[in-house]
Amino acid sequence: MAKKVYQVWKGRNKFFLGGRFIFGPDAKSLLATFSLIVIPVIVFCVFVGRHLRHEFPSYNAGYAIIVAAILFTIYVLVLLLLTSAHDPGIVPRNSHPPEEECSHDRQTPMLQFPRTKEVMYRGITVRVKYCDTCMLYRPPRCSHCSICNNCVERFDHHCPWVGQCIGLRNYRFFFMFVSSSTILCIYIFSMSALYMKILMNDNEGTVWKAMKESPASVVLMAYCFISLWFVGGLTGFHLYLIASNQTTYENFRYLADSRYNVYSRGCITNFFEVFCTKIKPSQNKFRDPFQEPQQRPPPAAARESAANDAGPDDRRVKVEDDLDIGGDLLKISQRHNIEGIESDIRSRGNDED
Repeated sequence: MAKKVYQVWKGRNKFFLGGRFIFGPDAKSLLATFSLIVIPVIVFCVFVGRHLRHEFPSYNAGYAIIVAAILFTIYVLVLLLLTSAHDPGIVPRNSHPPEEECSHDRQTPMLQFPRTKEVMYRGITVRVKYCDTCMLYRPPRCSHCSICNNCVERFDHHCPWVGQCIGLRNYRFFFMFVSSSTILCIYIFSMSALYMKILMNDNEGTVWKAMKESPASVVLMAYCFISLWFVGGLTGFHLYLIASNQTTYENFRYLADSRYNVYSRGCITNFFEVFCTKIKPSQNKFRDPFQEPQQRPPPAAARESAANDAGPDDRRVKVEDDLDIGGDLLKISQRHNIEGIESDIRSRGNDED
């Protein structure tokens, strides 16, 4: 039975359900991320939301607090799956170097490639680099992820919390996941604080009695406050990146090199590009049958192959030429040896005289 593309994939990705889902090599970190989201929500529903049901009796509005928390948590988990199990924009690697870009050194027969070249991107000249692993010139804004061992279009970063690269095809889902997690933290924090307020009113404004009566609320508020520093700060940082049309990788590189961002097209257009454009289809057909690539021999090997493929007459002529050359070299060598011996005899005779 012929193998499929995902079964012979050279990257470090992990595939599930017959290649339908593609994860990074650190996909196990998803379990930790899943737990950090689900466990606090379960604690909230059991120890906080359950008591808030009776605080809003009209139209059973208290039940909406629990339902909203559950539905929004499901929404966050779906975004997490779309971010983690999505092809981030992997550029298919070549089976051989680009022949039109190769050059021959006169001293060495090995192929050499210019490390960079300039290409046009939206009317602007940008410099792209050659990737030795994938044997291709990376498209603009593309970079090679050392963790997944793939070149990824519009590479932003490799996120260990989602176990996947963040690139052209899953950046939108990643931002929605981070921003939605921020809103979920704010919601859990606010509802827990509301329940603490209700308990304080019932206990004549004593905060310590309220904390003793609902320690789960205190823990949830502390957990959400700490989490907000991470997911909230990440949301704000990526809002800035989207507004200026940068990636995390480009932002760090530009700060180090003090280079001008040539990709920004204005704040509104930059947001439109991320959220309102159609997601580019994957360049990889992971579930298709794998076909062995036809290997192209390098020029030196091609000449040797052409010599081996010559007809019998051509081979005979080549062998006879080699024998003639060998015979001539042997005669020349013998002549040099005889002349050397005669000169030694003369020099010895002169020394005796």
